[in-house]
Amino acid sequence: MYRGVSLYSLARSVLFQLSAETAHELTLDGLAAGARLGLLPALAPKVTPLPVTVMGIDFPNPVGLAAGLDKNASAVDGLGALGFGFVEVGTVTPRPQPGNPKPRLFRLPRAQAIINRMGFNNAGVDQLVDNIKKAKFNGVLGINIGKNFDTKVENAASDYLICMQKVYTYASYIVINISSPNTPGLRDLQYGESLNQLLAALKSEQIKLEKLHGRYVPLAVKIAPDMDDEQLQGVAQCVLAQKIDAVIATNTTLSREGVEDLEFGNEAGGLSGTPVKDKSTQTIADLYTILGEQVPIIGVGGISNGEDALEKLAAGAKLVQIYSGLIYQGPGLVKQCVDACRGFIKS
Repeated sequence: MYRGVSLYSLARSVLFQLSAETAHELTLDGLAAGARLGLLPALAPKVTPLPVTVMGIDFPNPVGLAAGLDKNASAVDGLGALGFGFVEVGTVTPRPQPGNPKPRLFRLPRAQAIINRMGFNNAGVDQLVDNIKKAKFNGVLGINIGKNFDTKVENAASDYLICMQKVYTYASYIVINISSPNTPGLRDLQYGESLNQLLAALKSEQIKLEKLHGRYVPLAVKIAPDMDDEQLQGVAQCVLAQKIDAVIATNTTLSREGVEDLEFGNEAGGLSGTPVKDKSTQTIADLYTILGEQVPIIGVGGISNGEDALEKLAAGAKLVQIYSGLIYQGPGLVKQCVDACRGFIKS
């Protein structure tokens, strides 16, 4: 057992006495300060490299941080010191917005789960870019983009284009978030002609930006775990038709299966953590059946140990991301997941 386990257990016992959102903000502040002071190696074990190439990007290992933890890229240096193969920041919107009324973030410890209805609270894309410019992080950085809550769904493409144009030169890859349940109408963009038009507009812009900057930045689309077979088939076909570079599966779920009787279990918002694990893995498997090796899948949802990460890879994912598991298990989860994936990736 490395020293960081006991340190994180102590920190968690203190943080869990606070409201979930206060603890979240303090953790980000602490990570940023820890990076400045060089203290984070005490919290995170050394992760032996396990290089993989996905979307044309060389990742030092296949385990990343999912979007949502650091919406404004304010703690990139700290997060980057925890051993992740890549860090994804955001979701960011063109204009700053406060998000939904508080309380809006709830822990369900018995289920190793979190419910959030944050609503894309963020300081806006310009602030995110400023924070990235100041950061020393030089690893693989994903930037997750969305629309402002008051932008009509039919005008959503303009918001995504604004964000894409502003983050393009700073991103290793860009994620189109159309699957958060906390922005009214957002999930409608996952289907049919709405999805086709959005992805076509972003693909066209990607080509223009590649020519302008002399650098190709891959586009990934993040989807929900709550689709039926026909809806998932439609998304996959659209991704193929528009030559999108990757799919992230999945975002949080609206289901409350397994948490209905727990405190906060019926709060509105998206459910993440262990209860979404099977839904996410099944979505990955179904998606892989359609896409095969044509479009890589990044698996996220309910990873709380190494076996969970390996399960996502076995279902068809090329990379995995963690978030809720990190809150409950601590930074040691990164090494645990990388080590579990080692044999699978070598094979």
